[in-house]
Amino acid sequence: MWYLIEGYDGTDVLDRRLAARPQHLARLTALRDAGRLLLAGPCPAIDAEDPGPAGFSGSLIVAEFVSLEEARAWADADPYVAAGVYSRVEVRPFRRVLP
Repeated sequence: MWYLIEGYDGTDVLDRRLAARPQHLARLTALRDAGRLLLAGPCPAIDAEDPGPAGFSGSLIVAEFVSLEEARAWADADPYVAAGVYSRVEVRPFRRVLP
């Protein structure tokens, strides 16, 4: 089943986000290569493709897992969690309709 994982950035975490990004992307790449990633990306903190020093308000991931528990465990092990980038993470089942 698909799950939506939404991470919410804390305050003043851009430097931590940038430092943990390679490890974060490696995990997403592994999901993609396994055919289990529908989409992933950051949410700019301002209305701009490149928010510069304003940074990001969080991230959105939609990926396939066997269960909600597995999706939560994967999200809890994210390098952004370990680095203190996310102040909270929500994981919910997602039903893909389109496309």
